[in-house]
Amino acid sequence: MLLYLTVLVIATAGLVYELLAGALASYVLGDSVTQFSTTIGVYLSALGLGAFLSKFIRDRLAQRFVEVELAAALIGGCSAPLLFLAFGRAEFFSVLLYTTVIAIGTLVGLELPLLLRILREEVEFETLIARVLTFDYVGALVGSLLFALVLVPKLGLVRTSLLFGGLNCVVALMTTYVLSDRIYAAEQRRLRLQGGFLLVALAVAFGLSDHIVAYSEQALFDSNVIYAEQTDYQRIVITKGGGGQQLFLNGNLQFNSVDEYRYHEALVHPALFAAARKKSVLVLGGGDGLAVREILKHHEVEQVTLVELDPGMIRLARESEALRTLNHGALADPHVKVVVRDALVWLDRELTQQYDVVIVDFPDPNNFSLGKLYSTWFYTLLQKAMHEDSVVSVQSTSPLFARKSFWCVVASMRAVGLATLPYHALVPSFGEWGYVLAKKGTIVPPTHVTLSGLRYLDDDSLRALFLFSPDMGPVPVEPNRLNNQLLVQYYDQDWDRWN
Repeated sequence: MLLYLTVLVIATAGLVYELLAGALASYVLGDSVTQFSTTIGVYLSALGLGAFLSKFIRDRLAQRFVEVELAAALIGGCSAPLLFLAFGRAEFFSVLLYTTVIAIGTLVGLELPLLLRILREEVEFETLIARVLTFDYVGALVGSLLFALVLVPKLGLVRTSLLFGGLNCVVALMTTYVLSDRIYAAEQRRLRLQGGFLLVALAVAFGLSDHIVAYSEQALFDSNVIYAEQTDYQRIVITKGGGGQQLFLNGNLQFNSVDEYRYHEALVHPALFAAARKKSVLVLGGGDGLAVREILKHHEVEQVTLVELDPGMIRLARESEALRTLNHGALADPHVKVVVRDALVWLDRELTQQYDVVIVDFPDPNNFSLGKLYSTWFYTLLQKAMHEDSVVSVQSTSPLFARKSFWCVVASMRAVGLATLPYHALVPSFGEWGYVLAKKGTIVPPTHVTLSGLRYLDDDSLRALFLFSPDMGPVPVEPNRLNNQLLVQYYDQDWDRWN
C-alpha cells in the first residue's frame, strides 16, 4: 500500500510542478492561456519521453527509482525559486522554464514505468495497472484542487515548489526502507545520505523563501519594493521611487501616485458631469479606493457601492498608510458600502437596485478571466444596474498602444445597444489612455467642469478628451463575445507591437 501511496504523491507533485511553471510563465510572459497550453503540451511530451527512456533501465530498478525520485525532488523543488530568480530576464526565463518543464516531465515519466516493473512480480498485471492508474489519476485531481484552493493562496508559489520537493524526497527515503531487500546496503546508505541532505537543503530554502521572492521581485521593478503580498487572487506589490509610489498587480502597473489623479479624474468626473442625477454611484473594481475618492468630491452623491473581488486589496486600501493617505480614507466614509464579490456574479445574482452612475475600473483584459469583464455578456448584465438616465464610464486600455483593443471595447458596448462616447487622457505613467462613456439613450459629451479643486480637468481639457487624432481613431473590429474572447487576442497583438 505504501508504494501505491507513492504513486499518489508522484502524480500530485508532478501536476503541481506543471501548474507552478504555467503560473510563473503567465506572470512573466503574459497571456496565461498561451503559457499554460504550451507548458502543459511540453510537460505531457516530456512524460512520453521519460516513459520511452525507462526501457533502457534494465537492472537495479529500485535503486534507479529512488535516484529518479531524488532528481525530481531537486529539480521540481527548486523550479519555482530558480524561475523567480530569473524573473528579470525574459529571454533567459523562457529557456530556463522549458528546460525545467522538460526535465521534470521526463523524470515523472520515468517514475511510473519503473514502479510498475518493480511491482509486477508481486501483483497480477490487471490489478496492478488498475491500482496504479487509479492512484495516478486521483493524485492529479488532488494536485489541481490543492494548488488553486490551498497551496498558492496560503503558501505562495515558491514555498509550494519547495514543499513538494520535500515530499518527493520523503518518498525516495521511504522507498529505501520499503524496498530495502532490492537495494544493496552500500547504495541504501548513499541514497539515504543524499536524500537527508537534500531534505535539509529544501527545508532551509523553505524558511528563506520570502527573501528569495523579495530579491527576485526587486529585479522586476525600477523602484524599491516596500510591500508585497500574495492574496487568494493576485500578487500585490507596492514600490517607491521617482518621487512617488506605484501599485502593481501580478506585475502590471495599476497606478503611480505622481500622476494617478489624471487617470482617476478622467475616469470618474466626465460620467458624473454628464449624469442628470448623481445620488447613487456603483464602482466595479477600483479596490484601491482612488476612484471612490474622486466620487466623494461631488456633494450630491449620497451612496457609493464598491464591488471588489479581492478582500486583500480592500484591506490594503483601508490599512496601508500609503494607500489610505492617497485615497483620503475614502473606504471609511459613511456614504461608502464595500461588497467583496466577483462583479459579474454580483450583477447577475445579487443586484438589488439601479444606480445613477456606474464606474467600471477593471485591470486590462490581458487574459480570459479579465476579458469576460469586457464582453457583450458583461455589458448586458451591466444594464441591469442602469435606469434610462444612468451614465457608465469604463476604463478601456490605450487607444494609441492598443488601438484594436480600445475600439473592440467600444464595439462590444454598442453591440448590446448602449450609446457610447469614447474619450482619452494623457497619463504619463501609461501614455494615452482610453475610456468609454455609455448610456441606454442618447449621450451628449459634457462640456463644463462643475466642480472646483480638480488638478487636471477644466472646461478646455474636458472638451479635448473627446477629440481623437487620426492615429487613435476607429479601426475595424468585432465585438468581444464570451465564446471567442476576441478582445484578449486583440490585446496580445496590440501590445506585442510595442514590446
